[in-house]
Amino acid sequence: MVESLQFNLGVIREATENFSDAMKLGQGGFGSVYFGKLPNGQEIAVKRLSRNSGEERLLVYEFVPNSSLDQFIFDPLKRARLDWDTRYKIITGIARGIMYLHEDSRLRIIHRDLKASNILLDAGMNPKVSDFGMARLFEFDQTQADTNRIVGTYGYMAPEYVLHGHFSVKSDVFSFGVLVLEIVSGRKNLDSHGHYGEDPEILISHVWRSWREGNIRNIVDPSVTSTNYSANILRCIHIGLLCVQESVASRPTMASVVVMLNSHTVTLPVPTQPAFSMSMGNASDLSTSIDGTSTTSHSDYSGNRTGSGRRTYSVNEVSITRPYPR
Repeated sequence: MVESLQFNLGVIREATENFSDAMKLGQGGFGSVYFGKLPNGQEIAVKRLSRNSGEERLLVYEFVPNSSLDQFIFDPLKRARLDWDTRYKIITGIARGIMYLHEDSRLRIIHRDLKASNILLDAGMNPKVSDFGMARLFEFDQTQADTNRIVGTYGYMAPEYVLHGHFSVKSDVFSFGVLVLEIVSGRKNLDSHGHYGEDPEILISHVWRSWREGNIRNIVDPSVTSTNYSANILRCIHIGLLCVQESVASRPTMASVVVMLNSHTVTLPVPTQPAFSMSMGNASDLSTSIDGTSTTSHSDYSGNRTGSGRRTYSVNEVSITRPYPR
């Protein structure tokens, strides 16, 4: 087994200029994150965990300069830099990353908070799945689990998880499907507070309706300029809809998704009605918080050194009481 690489505290202090504010990348729920440069020139991000006990606890990560995916696809200027080839590379990279967690790591890992702000982008725009604060480890003969503590982010949580506390690899598949549709469309499924944003129609419902009507142009981000949409774009929309199906059993595994993305000889099944195809209102109208608390989830080892953290909100202990398919 490969041992974890450990650093001397003095080396980290020197790399981060003694954790100076000038080197601070952001503030997360579990501590601050600092930019650093090692003596060999390697750039790192250092998470300095909150010191409740007085002991210094640090995590050292690879520094990724392009921040997180949400900073690109939801920004009207930056998303124009994401041509289709780049978006397709990001989709396939995320798929391979999640497949590794589900199939190839020593223990099966259910992420439980896959979203655009938790996908980091390196200098080559390669995606990195991040923020495992809500992840659960499974034995390989374990397929699902239940919880009374629902944690995650509005718009990305699978219905069986929100309604009943059931989570499995298929819960992550649902979240991946939402990510795919967001990357293709450049639109948020829901905003960080559970609202639908400018459009009163939830993205999943919008994509489902447009796809059924054959109006693909109505789905694809206008920044993706193409007179004839490529087979890859159509295929990604199709795969996204397969992943957000209400039926858990009907959703593909991530291993199947990777095959679908990389082989056009594989015939895709026809997707069924997506979950949560709601047309009006917002998710906060459909929720009842048990204790009214929320947690912050932050892609905190990426981006530029701004001196202040970007904050997104994750729902903690929430039960959705009145969702309905359209």
